[in-house]
Amino acid sequence: MEKMEELINLLVQKQLITEDKLLEAQKKADSLGKSLEEVLFREGLVEVEEYTKLKAEVYELPYENLLEKRINPRVLNIIPSEVAENYKIICFDKRNNKIKVGIVDPNNFKAIEAVDFLAKGAGLQVEYCLISPQSFKAAFKQYKTLDEELSSALKTREEKDEELVSSKEKERVDLEKVTKSAPVAKIVSVIIRHAIEGGASDIHIEPLPKESRVRYRIDGILHTSLVLPRSVHDAIVARIKVMSNLKLDETRIPQDGRIKLIYNDREVDFRVSTLPLVNTEKVVMRILDISKGIIPLKDLGFMGNALSVINNNVKRSDGLLLVTGPTGSGKSTTLFSILDILNQEGVNISTLEDPVEYQMKGVNQSQIRPEVGFTFASGLRSLLRQDPDIIMVGEIRDNETAELAIHAALTGHFVLSTLHTMDAIGAIPRLMDMKVEPFLLGSTLHTVIAQRLARKICSKCKEETKISDEYLNRIKKQISKIEKVAPGYIEDLIPDFDINNLKFYHGKGCPQCGNTGYKGRIAIAEVLDVNDRLRDLISNNQRNITLEDVVNSQPFITMEQDGVIKVLKGLTTMEEVLRVTED
Repeated sequence: MEKMEELINLLVQKQLITEDKLLEAQKKADSLGKSLEEVLFREGLVEVEEYTKLKAEVYELPYENLLEKRINPRVLNIIPSEVAENYKIICFDKRNNKIKVGIVDPNNFKAIEAVDFLAKGAGLQVEYCLISPQSFKAAFKQYKTLDEELSSALKTREEKDEELVSSKEKERVDLEKVTKSAPVAKIVSVIIRHAIEGGASDIHIEPLPKESRVRYRIDGILHTSLVLPRSVHDAIVARIKVMSNLKLDETRIPQDGRIKLIYNDREVDFRVSTLPLVNTEKVVMRILDISKGIIPLKDLGFMGNALSVINNNVKRSDGLLLVTGPTGSGKSTTLFSILDILNQEGVNISTLEDPVEYQMKGVNQSQIRPEVGFTFASGLRSLLRQDPDIIMVGEIRDNETAELAIHAALTGHFVLSTLHTMDAIGAIPRLMDMKVEPFLLGSTLHTVIAQRLARKICSKCKEETKISDEYLNRIKKQISKIEKVAPGYIEDLIPDFDINNLKFYHGKGCPQCGNTGYKGRIAIAEVLDVNDRLRDLISNNQRNITLEDVVNSQPFITMEQDGVIKVLKGLTTMEEVLRVTED
């Protein structure tokens, strides 16, 4: 305990974290039953390697960074992979009869005993070094690459197939037996594990004429990660169906299911969707890491005027708040960040979702089931009889839901929902198209958030770069518009801003980001405050409210302009901003 207190004091002294953030992290750790270290890393409150350096100093151990170190297989295998995985230790260097062993937890005396026992038997001396959990993961991956793991499983699978398939029935495999066989289970396990470790949000398993392709969506972009023999595709699909309690023999209609797994002591939820194709099926698995918790709006990327408008308008007790954008633009994440602000002891919050993605303590969450008549519209009618203060409707899809949401907002409820429009202004004519009366819309709608998710520059390989004249001119044009609409806005967000000395950054690519130059995503958003001037225009049935109408009523920053500011702050690149905003 003394060592931990010393480490905490050093963190504050060296300004790696503020006392307030530290206190907040400790409270969160206590409430979640986690260690302070876990919370600090998970929330990104400290830089992991800097923290580990300080920890090494406190425990008087050498520090090592193994993130990019290639380890000789003979050295690595001095400690068997099972022992390494169990005790979080790794052998990474050997000189004569002296080995260097990386250890994640210096208080893990069982790990030290295990290594000492192995070393003594081999006549080796051990030098212990402190490594970060990330260093351990990177080094541990070198025991067996993904291809090697799958090759082994596939080889066993081919041998098993000889037993499962008779010579007369080469086309038909007994899927009940196949899904229970170890090789298929191993293949699916490897696919899922590498998706989680790679930070993927979705897994696509799709058949091609001669092979089965596995693609991971990482930071919004699909990457082909594996190409498997076509012969194993149906068995993999069947195994996933069994895991998600779907009908194994139903291949004519789409099916939806869920899988819950514990990975590295954290709960990970998978939303599974199957789609019938010609003679086979495709599977998509959405990965929902429940342990990550709710991310504050500021950490999502909201800042400046956009953040102020949201924070001011969520204090209201009634009205309608909408989040708009295409599928996969982070609408649900933003809604739950807002719900987290509203989730207080004295309010009753009820939600209707399809499906329930984030589970929030103190919130009554319902999953709609259209097949039994429990839709957003019928569910909303029922919620209004549950004495709610705040209602969250997953999506306004039809005229009936729109009308009920407006009615709820008009009768003293705070309603939050999502809508598919390209920008914030587009939400107004979209709701009018759903037969919402203009005077009712003007009376209830108070906030519209439109957003996209852009990839962030990798912090490990970030470097200054030059951009093309075309991009530079476009950026300067947007800067001019921002200064006209909101004088001093950029200077408030970027204190050292100088129009004559603009600096730009990119990621050159490194192992941490898979050589893409990007790691993680950030919201690029525009927030429309429906003030009295806009309310009058809506109530007077003016469908086509223009950008000029909006900027004349408030200091409105468009999505592209918000993106430009994030480019100037070195958070993302202009290529990314244009990729996600040029609809």
